[in-house]
Amino acid sequence: MVKLTEQNREQYEDSILNALKEEDIEQFRDLFLELHPQDQLDMYLQMNPKQRSQLYAYLDPKEFSEIFEELDIEEQKEFIQELDQKYAQDTISYMAADDVADFLGEIQESKANEIIEGLEDEDAKDIKELLAYEDETAGAIMTKEFINLRAASKIRDVISLLRDQGPDAETIYYLYVINDKHELVGVVSLRDLIIADPEDTVEEAMSTRVVSVKTTDDQEDVAKLFQKYDFLAVPVITDHNKLVGIITVDDILDVIEAETTEDLGEFAASRGATDLDISPFKAAGKRAPWIVMLMFFGMITASVIGQFEETLEQIVILSAFIPLIMDSAGNTGTQSLAVAVRSLTLGAVERKGIGKMILREFGTGVFLGAFSALALMFIVPFIYGDYWLAIIVGTSIFLSLSIATVVGTIVPLVINKLKLDPAIASGPFITTVNDIIGLMIYFSIATSLLHLL
Repeated sequence: MVKLTEQNREQYEDSILNALKEEDIEQFRDLFLELHPQDQLDMYLQMNPKQRSQLYAYLDPKEFSEIFEELDIEEQKEFIQELDQKYAQDTISYMAADDVADFLGEIQESKANEIIEGLEDEDAKDIKELLAYEDETAGAIMTKEFINLRAASKIRDVISLLRDQGPDAETIYYLYVINDKHELVGVVSLRDLIIADPEDTVEEAMSTRVVSVKTTDDQEDVAKLFQKYDFLAVPVITDHNKLVGIITVDDILDVIEAETTEDLGEFAASRGATDLDISPFKAAGKRAPWIVMLMFFGMITASVIGQFEETLEQIVILSAFIPLIMDSAGNTGTQSLAVAVRSLTLGAVERKGIGKMILREFGTGVFLGAFSALALMFIVPFIYGDYWLAIIVGTSIFLSLSIATVVGTIVPLVINKLKLDPAIASGPFITTVNDIIGLMIYFSIATSLLHLL
């Protein structure tokens, strides 16, 4: 296998493209199939339609399936249009059942049914079962391609079984043991099998302490389980403890990427609009509801300023510090929001307690407010020559930052208690709320001390 580096990548890729240009099938296959599958994918995505058409002719469906199953769903939907029906059908038949189910779940039902009908009966049955589970559940992301064992089996027989069935299994690092009712009763690692006496039974080598997930469990909860226990795979069971599949760490990496993208979209109030493949119109449509809502919050902010119009008319210089108060409170609240959402996602809140987290963030806000206030009380008199103005601005910053950190922490905690995704407490929302609070504090203090200015 060829390892591409910055030094040889361009030359090697040019050689592959030149083989396509010269229509040298043998040279192309020799060069292309020596690449790591991920490098093959990168090369494929760089090709133009004519070059991809040649690739389909030069690679058999099994070879191309290794590239196709690594594509994003949207890319799969696009490129499958370039394949003739038989080549597409054969390509899909070589893919893992869970990858096929992910793809078929995103295309037209009639087209999906047509593809399923062309598969072998056992594969079609597995895929239909996977498609029946709700999206973003353990059942939807599990694979059916695993090896199960019986407790009474001899270790030597299991090793022989692995040699025979191992190449088609998703993983053989963990093997799960079932009874006659297909119920999960234990787990044994490949390491345990290798060091065990060949004449021992699986029951003697296995562990009965098995961590499993149910088909209905949320995929994000499954990801947390992998993170907590450093698993390579985990068994999936029904409510009656029957083993129906396994989830491997590569599937969880995809889940983490998807959940992170979703959370970032929520955090920036642009859920569903982070995909660069969607049109500007659709992206705008997904962002519009939050923008409109934040506009109304902005009107509240404007009304707060309007309530203190007389104060501003008497001391115009107060208006110069409005952006400072708003930005500082908003930014600090967003920082606390990020900490809270991350802690909730990683389960840190459950371990350390909500009260401890709120107190910690409040303490952080107090220190940030104190540092900022001291800095302003030194800078403002130096620039504007007014110590009372410095006291007003400094006190406002101190109180605003102290409260903003609490607001940024409590809002996602409340949302989480309501069994909703805490990431929907978006940054812009928290920023706007803290803007309003900061301005009310600022103008209230300024109005009460107006006679001193």
